[in-house]
Amino acid sequence: MTKGTIDMAPVLVGTSHGTDDAAGRAAVRTLLDGVRAARPDLDVREAFVDVQTPEVDDVLATAVADGGSGVVVPLLLSTGFHVRHDIARAVSAHGDAAVAAGPLGPDPRLVDLLADRLAETDGGAGLRPDDAVVLAAAGSSVPAAAIAVEEVAAGLAARLGRPVRPSYGAGAEPRVPAAIAAERAGPFGTAGRVVVASYLLAPGYFHDRVLEAGADVVTAPLALPDAPDDRLVRIIIDRYEAAAERLGPRAGVPR
Repeated sequence: MTKGTIDMAPVLVGTSHGTDDAAGRAAVRTLLDGVRAARPDLDVREAFVDVQTPEVDDVLATAVADGGSGVVVPLLLSTGFHVRHDIARAVSAHGDAAVAAGPLGPDPRLVDLLADRLAETDGGAGLRPDDAVVLAAAGSSVPAAAIAVEEVAAGLAARLGRPVRPSYGAGAEPRVPAAIAAERAGPFGTAGRVVVASYLLAPGYFHDRVLEAGADVVTAPLALPDAPDDRLVRIIIDRYEAAAERLGPRAGVPR
């Protein structure tokens, strides 16, 4: 890959929130390694909007240097402050040489992955008939983020054939502990378990708070340190390809 050539594929800047959690960091690295394995023709770089470095502004600036271009793919499950401000600011500094992709969710493949995580619970026995299900997202004060989470909850409910109550760690209501308490007071009472489907990308602060929220069972996050899920890898690539098309003829997008 030669800098400055007009047919050079845009750099894929995979941008996550950042975390102090070692397992969370490993999960994101493993996910991007999966993207590299699936698309060895692409230059895939890691960036962050908080906690960790390098920051997305710096990685993108390097990517577009000397006539290159970049696509920032938010490794975030919905829109919110980091997508609309941090990533948007980084992209806007480079004119038509950079573009931001959409967040990973909502997407039907995430619903499939959530259903698989639920099926893995209880030693692989999965949900019981009288279990209540709560979907736990990180949350945002941006209304569109809650709408996206509600869409995922509705898709998961349709997939499972039972209600799924959305909840949030911050920024929106109901909060995860309140949603769990509401399910305990609901029609199943104390006869059934409250199972939380963790709609979080990786281990870290928010997943730890979900584990402490009082559920009987909490699923693993979507991305794990040991191996990348092919569906997550494909979503990232799809977001990249769709966004790269908006860069126009200045960059080639090999498929």
